Amino acid sequence: MKKVLGVHSAPPRHWVGDGFPVRSLFSYTGLGLRLSPFLMLDHAAPTHFDPAPRPRGVGQHPHRGFETVTIVYQGELAHRDSTGAGGKIGPGDVQWMTAAGGIVHEEFHSQAFTETGGTMEMVQLWVNLPAKDKLAAPGYQTLLDAQIPSVDLASGAGRVRVIAGAFAGHQGPARTFTPIDVWDIRLQQNGRAELKSPEGHTLVLVVLKGTVMVNAEHVVREGQLVHLDRSGSDVRIEANGDATVLWLSGEPIDEPVVGYGPFVMNSEAEIHQAIADFNSGKFGQVPA
Repeated sequence: MKKVLGVHSAPPRHWVGDGFPVRSLFSYTGLGLRLSPFLMLDHAAPTHFDPAPRPRGVGQHPHRGFETVTIVYQGELAHRDSTGAGGKIGPGDVQWMTAAGGIVHEEFHSQAFTETGGTMEMVQLWVNLPAKDKLAAPGYQTLLDAQIPSVDLASGAGRVRVIAGAFAGHQGPARTFTPIDVWDIRLQQNGRAELKSPEGHTLVLVVLKGTVMVNAEHVVREGQLVHLDRSGSDVRIEANGDATVLWLSGEPIDEPVVGYGPFVMNSEAEIHQAIADFNSGKFGQVPA
């Protein structure tokens, strides 16, 4: 069994724009420095929004040096960016945006969701890029629920949605720069799963709903994550009620991490260059 290195609770929530009340389970200024290639994870827990005259969300802002992965559990989001890409994602869908050399984007509740109101729940994960790819061309992947394999676990324990990487012979649709597994695990009450992470990979399990027991001794509750050692491979997860767990496993990128807000590079000089490039318009503009 992989050794549990720690169980961590999310701090109080804060607002990102006016559309996303999030709790940052980790970030590159703290625990995230030990979770390479993962930099940050925000969870916008289920929140009700009344109908509104205009979409709530986050206006245009830049990124460089990494990827953002947004998974919607409830509600509907609309995305636009300076590559001309965009679209809507709803329950079960994922948007995988490669900021890389530089991108400007915006994220809002969709027009339909804004008009009807309802419950919004989503997570956003930041995945680092190796130095050789930090200035690659930006890109965007829309991964619809229907494209994401859903694999039943043994004994009716639940299922695994394979967003990135592979599970039980099923390959996720996301294209990644380094080897990572992003699995959306749904466990039934009393469900038990025996899972594996590659030897040497970082592994984080985030409990978004319910309570689980990890490796028969560590209780992890909603709004907590468990960080496991890179050595070993086997992990056991048991749920006493219905649970939703996000599995993040990845090959570490052993390079310096220097971040400043929406930019994550390898040196202070590269951060200064990112700021200068953005201010001079090199990231482009979101089309009107």
